[in-house]
Amino acid sequence: MSRTITAHMFSTLNGVTEHAEHWQFDAFGPEEMEFMQKMTAATTDLVLGRTLWQEWSGYWPGAQDPFAEWVNPVRKHVLTSTLTGELPWNSVIATGDAAGYLGQLRQEPGGDIAIAGGVETTRRLVLAGLVDELTLTIHPVISGEGRRLFDESVPTTRLRLLNSTQTQAGNIVATYALRSDSADA
Repeated sequence: MSRTITAHMFSTLNGVTEHAEHWQFDAFGPEEMEFMQKMTAATTDLVLGRTLWQEWSGYWPGAQDPFAEWVNPVRKHVLTSTLTGELPWNSVIATGDAAGYLGQLRQEPGGDIAIAGGVETTRRLVLAGLVDELTLTIHPVISGEGRRLFDESVPTTRLRLLNSTQTQAGNIVATYALRSDSADA
C-alpha cells in the first residue's frame, strides 16, 4: 500500500510561513501540541531541504522537548545538490530527482512521509503534485516580514479542503489536497 506524503507549515493570515518563532509563540497551545503529536506519531520519514536540515541538525540533537524526542530518531531524507557523503543525525541524501525519490520512498514499508520544508522545498513539492495533504496552521497575526509559501510566482492552483478546525488559541488548522484540475496554465 502506498504511503501518504504530508506537508505542514505554520502561516500568518497573509501567508508568511517563514520565521514562525517571531509570531507563533502566543498562539500555540495544547490543541496545537496535540495536533503535532498526532502528525508525528504517524510519520516514519521526514524530507527536508538542505538549508532547513542544516539548521535543525545544529539545534535538535541537543534539545530536550517532545519534538526533539521524535525528530532525532526519525529517518531524515535531505533534498540537496551540494551535500555529499555520509550525513549524521539519522539522515541520508535523497538521490536523483525529488519526484523519483519520493515515488520510491512511498513504495517502501513505513508510516507517513512528512515534508518539513523549508519554504522553497515545500512549495516545489506541493506544486509538483507530490504532496497528498498540505496542512496549514494559520495564526491570527499579520507579518510584513518573511517569505510566503505561495507567492506571486505561483500559478493559479486549485485545492480541495479535507478538514478544518479552529483552536482555542485562535488558529485555523486546515488540511488541503490538490484538485485534479489544479493548475490553470
